Amino acid sequence: MRSSMGSLLLLLSLLVASALSANEEAFVGVNIGTDISDMPSPTQVVALLKAQQIHHVRLFDADQAMLLALANTRIRVTVSVPNDQLLGIGQSNSTAANWVARNILSHVPATNITAIAIGSEVLTTLPNAAPVLVSAMKFIHSALVAANLDSKIKVSAPHSSSIVLDSFPPSQAFFNRSLDPVMVPLLKFLQSTGSYLMLNVYPYYDYMKSDGVIPLDYALFRPLPPNKEAVDPNTLLHYTNVFDAVVDAAYFSMSYLNFTNIPIMVTESGWPSKGDSSEPDATLDNANTYNSNLIKHVRNNTGTPKHPGIAVSTYIYELYNEDLRPGSISEKNWGLFDSSGMSVYTLHLTGSGTVLANDTTNQTYCVAKENAEKKMVQAALDWACGPGKVDCTPLLQENPCYEPNTVIAHASYAFDAYYHKMGMADGTCDFNGVATVTTSDPSNGSCIYPGSGGRNGTFTNSSSNALSTNSTSAGCHSQYSQDVRIFLSSLIVGLIIWTAVFL
Repeated sequence: MRSSMGSLLLLLSLLVASALSANEEAFVGVNIGTDISDMPSPTQVVALLKAQQIHHVRLFDADQAMLLALANTRIRVTVSVPNDQLLGIGQSNSTAANWVARNILSHVPATNITAIAIGSEVLTTLPNAAPVLVSAMKFIHSALVAANLDSKIKVSAPHSSSIVLDSFPPSQAFFNRSLDPVMVPLLKFLQSTGSYLMLNVYPYYDYMKSDGVIPLDYALFRPLPPNKEAVDPNTLLHYTNVFDAVVDAAYFSMSYLNFTNIPIMVTESGWPSKGDSSEPDATLDNANTYNSNLIKHVRNNTGTPKHPGIAVSTYIYELYNEDLRPGSISEKNWGLFDSSGMSVYTLHLTGSGTVLANDTTNQTYCVAKENAEKKMVQAALDWACGPGKVDCTPLLQENPCYEPNTVIAHASYAFDAYYHKMGMADGTCDFNGVATVTTSDPSNGSCIYPGSGGRNGTFTNSSSNALSTNSTSAGCHSQYSQDVRIFLSSLIVGLIIWTAVFL
């Protein structure tokens, strides 16, 4: 019965997909916050957007200078009604019309405004304004209709994903029932105007709140073996990342209220690059990994398991680090750039189209995870220096990479050599889960890692120079060999499963 129900739901999902703008191509945009002590001028912001080939932006207000700077750039702009203006607009049609005249009509068509976001997470952060949210949306839309702009400029309201309860499995998710008096008329409005549900999706917070239940790799879009994928028992759909699961949970929540043709746009998603001691996974590498993988996922028009191939356009949170934001260290460190326009980290985006020009796929490295089990790292190191055919002679005593003489340091060199020998292909920086990709060059002193091609020129790529697993001249500690058989057995089983599934 469960299998039949899963097949039926899948069939219905595919039929509904045709109504969800399947022909649209997903885009990646960027949010622009302004809680910055040295905020760049609007002209500087637009110059950065152009240099980085960012064609979609979301503003948290309707700043006049910013809208003027964006004129004649063809950049698509979402402007916002701030929460502190929502009550006035939601209670007065004339106030809404005046807002549209001042912030929209005076700027189009020179400024390419394509959407208006009414408030920000009103239902969860400003519940006293919830009763006027839909009326504010209707009043703003009426003003657009009067100006004959309603077909060009969509009206919606961004929501926190926390309005969805019991989000896994996605097929059992539903909106907080106490919000039905707002959500039902809101969804009717979106449906009748051909708009989309705006949703803020933060796998970082889902991961943090899960107390270890959600694996970090699952939150970061890293490849998972089939047996690690999450499966919805009702639909039998496989989920390889948190982002898709949250989006599909919202789709199912809408369908349970009988709304099946409203697309979802993710208005905020990202990962912080720095945190305090309570946020150990707010790191440069994780932020880079998440946003790079998110961009590729969206730009590939992958869609979600419930609606494959259906665009889920997404705005990254955010363009700049906002040093004036209150709260934890992580709250100030979601940006791709600092206020001077320098990148906080450099994304690796090959295959994701032209969005964001700071592409450094050729400057990534593979290193051992600091918290990985040492026995597994030892076994992986021996494999890399033996069957992996990596030249580990630089790890020999008195050679450049002998120091620091630790398992992690030696393994990092060997992992990086294998990773680049294999052309940085997916899955070649895993080593049974003890390795990770980083954009920080691990080279130190005279020890230049193979990934630093511009610094040391070449690295050995010949099997004739490979050293055997048991050779003491392989640059690997002799005690590493004791776990090689276990490691190789696991690796072979993994390869067999991978081959059966993907080839």
